[in-house]
Amino acid sequence: MRLALFTDTYVPDTNGVAGTLHRLSKHLNRRNIEHLLFTPQSVIDGNHATAVHSVANIPFFLYPECRIALPSRTVIHRELQAFRPDLLHIATPFNMGLPGLKYALKHHLPHVISYHTHFDRYLEYYKLKSMIPLYWKYIQWFHRASDATLVPSQETFEELRQQGIQRLKLWSRGVDCELYTPDKRTPSIRQRYNISAPLILLYVGRIAPEKDIDTLAYAIQHLPEQMQPRVHWVIVGDGPQLPKLRQGAPSNVTFTGYLHGEALATMYASADLFVFPSPTETFGNVVLEAMASGLPAMVANAGGVKNLVTQHRNGILFEPGDGQALVREISYWGANEEALRSMGLEGRRLAEQRSWEQIFDKLIEDYEEAVERRGRSANQRIITAG
Repeated sequence: MRLALFTDTYVPDTNGVAGTLHRLSKHLNRRNIEHLLFTPQSVIDGNHATAVHSVANIPFFLYPECRIALPSRTVIHRELQAFRPDLLHIATPFNMGLPGLKYALKHHLPHVISYHTHFDRYLEYYKLKSMIPLYWKYIQWFHRASDATLVPSQETFEELRQQGIQRLKLWSRGVDCELYTPDKRTPSIRQRYNISAPLILLYVGRIAPEKDIDTLAYAIQHLPEQMQPRVHWVIVGDGPQLPKLRQGAPSNVTFTGYLHGEALATMYASADLFVFPSPTETFGNVVLEAMASGLPAMVANAGGVKNLVTQHRNGILFEPGDGQALVREISYWGANEEALRSMGLEGRRLAEQRSWEQIFDKLIEDYEEAVERRGRSANQRIITAG
């Protein structure tokens, strides 16, 4: 099989889509599946093992950390003709995805589209709610001829089904349980960040409106007086709302910027509660990373994360956007450390069942099925015409 993969984000970008696709590329290399990656040029380093076609890009005006690709359809189609893919995997409905889709339609090639982001929910946070109906019309058009639409969670599956998207398949996510493990818990984190409070509350992710940082800020500011000395917040990440969050933060908050690899794994394992208010996740990779680290997760009861958390078994669900509810949950469970540890153990058990290798091998089976189905359809048309 020869695969062409299209994405608007890739390593070293720090987000779930970039990380998942980078892992996929490495897995395809291990399985000797030749693939060509199309992605914005600013994100590729010189040591990348996969064949890459990069294109010019500019910052997205709403979110400068994200890039808008400016692909040349002619150049991309010329590279695809030379590569002769058996299948196209399109991981973005926007700039980088459009040339891939046009090529697949023109040459009647099998193609699958993976849905990674609830952009309709993002539009609400950026005061562009009036564009949501237009967004869904475009998504319906973009997906209508695909051999499969791959979704990361049951919640996303139902959302797209209700929007009329067909041929849906679940492509879940895994976690590296050797990297993320409770064994990496260490008191050195407390020494490094001068933390003396009994409980470390951790947030990991972009500090941006769609993550509902306002609800996180409310909880930081409004914990009861008796609770404040017992907790220390560690905020891992960066984004457009960081200056505002930092400006209003009390002394029991530490901002680390982005952490990666061992540093991030150690932070997860050394915390006591993961707090994640985002209601817009299609899956929630950071929640599964926290669970793998033995860290109970307190998350908004919305999006794909609610498919990971079983209430009071491996974490806590609270009403999305309700800062007071988040404060109540932190106050209650912060006084029940034994229950938190028990939920952390259950989270680890769930994570141990999420092997990246099994998930990617199942995806390869879905690729093969799409190619075979398209081949059968082409043969049937020939027989019918004859």
